[in-house]
Amino acid sequence: MMVVDEARRIRILDPRLANQIAAGEVVERPASVVKELVENAIDAGSTRVEVELEAGGCRLIRVRDDGSGIAEADLPLALSRHATSKIASLEDLEGVASLGFRGEALASISSVSRLELVANVEDDPRGGWRVVAEGRQMEPRVSPAPHPRGTSVTVRDLFFNTPARRKFLRTEKTEYGHVEEAFRRLALSRFDIAWVLRHNQKTVHQLPPGEDPARRERRIAALLGKSFLDNALHLDIAAGGLRLSGWVGLPTHSRSQADQQYFFVNGRVVRDRLVAHAIRQAYRDVLFHGRHPVFVLYLEVDPTVVDVNVHPTKHEVRFRDGRLVHDFLFSSLHRALAEARPAEPVPGQGERLAGEQGADAPGAAEVHETPGRWQQRPMALHDAPEATERLTPDRVRAFMDGYRALHPDHEERLLTPQAPGKGSTPVASATALPEAVAPVLPEHEEGSGIPPLGFAIAQLHGIYILSQTAQGMIIVDMHAAHERIVYERMKNQVHAGALEAQPLLVPVSMAASHAEVATAEVEREAFSRLGVELDVAGPETLLVRQVPALLADADAEPLIRDMLGDLERYGRSDRLEARINELLATMACHGSVRANRRLSVAEMNALLRDMERTERSGQCNHGRPTWTEMSLKQLDRLFLRGQ
Repeated sequence: MMVVDEARRIRILDPRLANQIAAGEVVERPASVVKELVENAIDAGSTRVEVELEAGGCRLIRVRDDGSGIAEADLPLALSRHATSKIASLEDLEGVASLGFRGEALASISSVSRLELVANVEDDPRGGWRVVAEGRQMEPRVSPAPHPRGTSVTVRDLFFNTPARRKFLRTEKTEYGHVEEAFRRLALSRFDIAWVLRHNQKTVHQLPPGEDPARRERRIAALLGKSFLDNALHLDIAAGGLRLSGWVGLPTHSRSQADQQYFFVNGRVVRDRLVAHAIRQAYRDVLFHGRHPVFVLYLEVDPTVVDVNVHPTKHEVRFRDGRLVHDFLFSSLHRALAEARPAEPVPGQGERLAGEQGADAPGAAEVHETPGRWQQRPMALHDAPEATERLTPDRVRAFMDGYRALHPDHEERLLTPQAPGKGSTPVASATALPEAVAPVLPEHEEGSGIPPLGFAIAQLHGIYILSQTAQGMIIVDMHAAHERIVYERMKNQVHAGALEAQPLLVPVSMAASHAEVATAEVEREAFSRLGVELDVAGPETLLVRQVPALLADADAEPLIRDMLGDLERYGRSDRLEARINELLATMACHGSVRANRRLSVAEMNALLRDMERTERSGQCNHGRPTWTEMSLKQLDRLFLRGQ
């Protein structure tokens, strides 16, 4: 007779244990609880959300809102698993418009804490009902409790009944940091809601509602710091049913960690590898190695073309047409960063407070070496024609008046032309101004006065160009700037049409998986546009017959394999272009102006004008800044003028 091991029998788990297992997916730490409760408050149509914490959320989490509340009859179900008011059919799931929809959060949180929910659907604050779940069966108990319209959820002693989970909690400071980051994401997702965060009876954030540009920028400054806003470009681009808006940081305002990167899809904060790849590609040519860009971006798409039901915490999404989304993000950000060139100066631009500047007029950018003092403004396209003309007398006079205001004792130097020397004129100091400040310069729009990067005054130590602008002074690293100019010109020439291809004398045979062979067949045209001829020679064999001429001596197999992986994963690959650009960057570096080469003022001004016309001229090919600015107000503060 067979003996059945009772310990191995199949049984139905009791509700509390089942919920505690589910809590392992959605309740990692106090920040997870805050996220779930606040998302419920947002879905309830709240206009104000308050979050109160004690001991970083380990001892107490209370979330109060003024939303629609929960009716007395529905309260017993509120703490039940798989109970929700947000979806009712498969059609609802295919186009989820709410943040929550799984119906697991409250039951899971209740199973690992002491949870109390009080709600009222009436305007009379004397109404309201409380519900708690007790015992192994988590039976709900409902009782009257006065409460204003809306809902309050109080969570005490998180993981008190699951010691194994509680021991993984960190210090109060660490847990609070995670909660504040979750709060920051949520507050950035909805500008129309007022937000309050308190920790240990102290108000940390109090954010008023408002969707006008000034209020949005005030909130960003409060949550991310004014430097983020001062160093960001605002964008709002729509195409093909997609809309991308928000702020992207200038490459010169990068960070050592990826801690200021916020991306929202239809108001839901997500971390998606396709999105991350597109953004990384857009910054590839301008970001210093080891640095991370900053951004707050909002993507709006039709809810039916994005699947949010791919992860228990709802942090990941899946797009129906990933290639379309990837290309839209990449092209939008790539264009925005490329068009950041010297703009005509706006009086007081770098001095305005966050929230007082328009959405399309971001402020100044910090430079890594001297944060807060030297700055680099966003650089919008300056459309100077290729033809060059001499400055008009009025413009020369305006420039000289500006110079006299800074250097009244140099009047005689300005009015006395320097004798031209042979070849390039040596410039030894910031007071040397040869050629009577009348170099050949591009014509600018009438009334624009001094161009964005100003007029060259001197060359410093054979490395830097000192230029006077309408707002102060600019220093340019002449080699880094010229390197970017040469690099962009070479890229435009090489990528203007089809790349020059080089047939291989002996085709390269490479073993491939079935997935790689399938991708090669589907993406044959994409490879061809890049100058690569790739043939399928068998179910697991590919032949590389042709590559771009610039890469004729390169090892083709690993490059092609990486491209196939990118095309399969993201729908696009920039590896071939990146390799070509690496070669062009090296060539540009060797072909650029070297240090200690003396330039005439005309040559220096020609370099400044080229910078104003060149994409990404704010950074060299390696991501270092090419120019930096100090305003007159900063100079005055440096010398205590007016204090």
